[in-house]
Amino acid sequence: MYVKRNYSLWMTVRWSKKSLINGLIYSALIVFLYEISPIPFSLPWQPISVIGVAVAFFLGFKNNSSYDRAWEARKIWGAIVNDSRTFATAILSLPGSEVVFSWKKEMIFRHLAWLVALKHALRKGKSWEHNLPVEKMVFTPAFKEEIKDGLNPEITKYLSPEEWEQIQTYSNFPTQLLKRQSLELEKIHESGALDSYKQVWLHQLISRFYDTQGMSERIKNFPFPRQYASTGLWITYIFCALIPLGLLDIFEQSPAMHYWLTVPFSGIIIWIFFLVDRIGDFSENPFEAGYNDVPISSITRVIEIDLLEMLDEKDIPEPYPVENGFLM
Repeated sequence: MYVKRNYSLWMTVRWSKKSLINGLIYSALIVFLYEISPIPFSLPWQPISVIGVAVAFFLGFKNNSSYDRAWEARKIWGAIVNDSRTFATAILSLPGSEVVFSWKKEMIFRHLAWLVALKHALRKGKSWEHNLPVEKMVFTPAFKEEIKDGLNPEITKYLSPEEWEQIQTYSNFPTQLLKRQSLELEKIHESGALDSYKQVWLHQLISRFYDTQGMSERIKNFPFPRQYASTGLWITYIFCALIPLGLLDIFEQSPAMHYWLTVPFSGIIIWIFFLVDRIGDFSENPFEAGYNDVPISSITRVIEIDLLEMLDEKDIPEPYPVENGFLM
């Protein structure tokens, strides 16, 4: 997630330079063929502008839908922050004479293990995502190292070797960790150290973690419908292919303008439409570890710090740094 006020124009152009360069080259080729060929290459601008309006409406729908997915993901992880603090406070507030501190610490550590396991599960690539190589994450070296190291160094800080070995026999680590939390609550309830009211309340909190996990997995595992994503791309290509032909018609009719002005104007218009399409394309998958995704690593670290401070731990990690304007 970019946290400075604005992307610079240079950063925006560099991110989308391929469409700008291709648009300029394509427009120059059209004008060159127009100049050397006796065949008229220009087309009336009016029907092309009608197509442009349709493309603009479609791209607006696509971007709104992509933004909804990203904003929902952020709200889900905001709920995880609040519920995690509530859960840790509830565990620590249990009577010390009846529930030993080591059990409380184990419960909170297992919750932190759930958090990092969920974070890494959501970072796994899907076939419809961009799956950019780690080497390209040049702006965020600290996050780049986390991706390279994987789950194991983080989760082993919070689980015993025996429990971690058992968890690895399952396909969904976060689900199994929440299941173990529920079983631990049942054990402590049967021992008489936890009354029925608090047991039910804590189970409701775990149920909410299941809900937020499931909502995150829904966004992760269900892609933005490909018919909308694909149609938006192809109609943008069709419209942008017609732009130089329509601008030729405008410039050749104006004695004050030379038809070679078609090249820069067409290049800019093509770049703008593909830029808008690219923004929607990179917003529809908010957990794929892109520069504009929900910063679940930073959110997880905030929760880690809060809960470890509640436990009065000494070894507390630092917050994720903002690197080159990005928070991951």
